[in-house]
Amino acid sequence: MAGLPPAPCPVPAILVEKRNDVTRTILDIHVLQTVPPSNINRDDTGTPKSAYYGGVRRARVSSQAWKRATREAFNALLPPEALGVRTKKVAEALAERITAKDGSLEPVAVELAVETLQAATNTKIEVPKRKGKNDDEPAASPTSSYLMFLSRQQLDALAELTIKAVGGTGDVDVLKSHFKKKENKTDARQAVNARHSVDIALFGRMVADSADLNVDAAAQVAHALSVHKSDIESDYYTAVDDLNTAGEPGAGMIGTIDFNSATLYRYAAVDVDELQRNLGLGLRDDEAPSTPVEKAVAAFLEAFLTSLPTGKVNTFGNHTLPSAVIVKLRGSRPVSFVSAFEEPVPQGPGGGYLRESCRRLAAYVPDLERQFGIETPQEHSWVFRVGEETEALAALGQQVTLKTLLRDVGQAVAERLSAGAAA
Repeated sequence: MAGLPPAPCPVPAILVEKRNDVTRTILDIHVLQTVPPSNINRDDTGTPKSAYYGGVRRARVSSQAWKRATREAFNALLPPEALGVRTKKVAEALAERITAKDGSLEPVAVELAVETLQAATNTKIEVPKRKGKNDDEPAASPTSSYLMFLSRQQLDALAELTIKAVGGTGDVDVLKSHFKKKENKTDARQAVNARHSVDIALFGRMVADSADLNVDAAAQVAHALSVHKSDIESDYYTAVDDLNTAGEPGAGMIGTIDFNSATLYRYAAVDVDELQRNLGLGLRDDEAPSTPVEKAVAAFLEAFLTSLPTGKVNTFGNHTLPSAVIVKLRGSRPVSFVSAFEEPVPQGPGGGYLRESCRRLAAYVPDLERQFGIETPQEHSWVFRVGEETEALAALGQQVTLKTLLRDVGQAVAERLSAGAAA
C-alpha cells in the first residue's frame, strides 16, 4: 500500500542474503526487448524518461510504470478474487460489499465501513476538505489520506465482520461500541492481515499508520535501461480543421511530442519463499500448499513478459514483445546482468543492437556465474528467444516457448518448495 513519506518503507525480504546454509528459491527474469519510436513513460515535462549509465544517456522506463502494466495484465490472467484494489476510496469499496451482503444496511454502509476500516488499520478515513465547494455539488465520500491496498478477500472478511457486529440494527453507535473491545479490534486487524491477494503478495503493501500490517514485497522490478546510448527526438505535427475551405490555409493545431527508440534490458526477481509466506493459505482450503505460489509465479512471469506501459500508445502504436528472455531459478540471491551493458553496445555492421546485446550476455553470464560459483543447473535455466539475432543465447539454458516456460518454471518451483518442506 502506498503510504506517507515519513513512514519507514519495509525492506523487501529479497535483499536478505542466504543465512545458515538455508537454500532459498529465487526466480531471476532477464529480458531484451526492442521498442520503436515511442514515449511509454514520460517525466513531468512530457519527455521520455532517461538515465545516465556507463557515462552515456540511456532510455529508461521506470519500475513503477512496468509494475503498473504488470498489475493491469493480471486482470486477464487471474480471477478477480485473487487480486486486490489500491485506492483512497476504500470506504466506498467496503460499503459496496456490505450492501451486497445485506441490502438493508445500504443507507449507513459508508459510515459502517469507515468505522470498521479505522478500527482495522488505525487510518483516519474522512471527507476531504474542498476549497470553494459549490453547494449544489453532491457530498464527497470519505477517503483515506493515502492509497490503501486490500485484497477482495480481506474486504469481504471486513464486510462480514461488520454485518455480524451490528446485528442487522444498522446502528453505527453499536459498531463503535463493538470496536472498543480489544478482542474485536484484533479480529478486524487480523481480517486485513490474512488471505493476501497475488498482487499484494508480489508487490507488497505499506500501511502508514500500522506498520505491523505492512507486507514485504516478494518481487523486485528494475528500471528498464537501453543497452546503448539513446537520444531523444522531437516530432512536429499538425492537425487540419475539417471544415476549413480552400481559402483558409494553415493548420488547425500544431504541436511537438518527444520520443525515443531503444533496445531495452529489463530485469525482475521474485523471492518465491517470501511469496509463499505472503500468500499463506492461498484462496482455497483444498489446494496443495504450493498451488497458490505456482499460479502466482506463472501469472507474474506471463504478465511481466507480455505487458507494456501504455504511455502515448495511440500515438506511436509501439506494440512489441520481447526478443529474448532468460529465466533462472537460484538458491541464494538475485543476480542482475545489467553490468554486461555498462559499456554501451555499439551499433552492428548492418544496424541494430540486439545481436551484439545477445553476444554480450552469452559471454558475460557464464563468466559471472563461474567466478562467483553461482552456476545454475541446466534444468533450472530457460531461454525463450525469437529470431537468428538471438542465437548466441541458446547455450544459456533449455530452449522453450512461452507456454513451456510457464509450465516448467511452475513445476520447478513446486518441486523446490516441496523439497524444502520435506527437509
